[in-house]
Amino acid sequence: METSTSYKTLTREQFLFSEMRITARLMTQGLSDKEIVQEIEEDNLYQYPTNKMIRNITSVCLKRLHTLDSEKLVDLIANGSSDSAKQTCLYAMIKYYRIVYDFMVGVIGEKYRLKDMSYSRMDVNVLFTRLQEQNETVAKWSESTIQKNKQVLTKLLVENEYLDSIKSTTLNPVLIDLGLKEVLKERNEKAILSAFNCFE
Repeated sequence: METSTSYKTLTREQFLFSEMRITARLMTQGLSDKEIVQEIEEDNLYQYPTNKMIRNITSVCLKRLHTLDSEKLVDLIANGSSDSAKQTCLYAMIKYYRIVYDFMVGVIGEKYRLKDMSYSRMDVNVLFTRLQEQNETVAKWSESTIQKNKQVLTKLLVENEYLDSIKSTTLNPVLIDLGLKEVLKERNEKAILSAFNCFE
């Protein structure tokens, strides 16, 4: 499964860790997508205020989980340790959103490769300036959309413990989950391994 090539905005779609875990658990029980949506909606498993919101986010979670194209990885999200599951959710986002791929591989992975542990708003600003120059879709995004995307990307780093807080200026060294590493190596996704500080 290749990484998505089109740019989708992240304005409404955050990391959604608990939602991904709930959805993955239902998926490992062998339920169809339709049955998963039904169960999450009927029991309000996400604890959301409206059914429309539940349906939207369930659809997002299912798309990300299908992007993994691996029962092993879906099981890792459903039943793995919190750290393993989070890394696998991040991998699903890297695969599903081109912008997350560009950020995690092109910015964060590159920093790990160069052993440069500094991080600032400038890093994410440079990425978006480059994308606006190179990509028609991103060039059309409004300033508020771009700001929101920047916030989501920085928050992703905090939620996965790459940063201690959104104000932090130092990247933490991360250690890739062995199950995830195995799949990435099998798929020969060396570039994505760099996003998890893994070079071998």
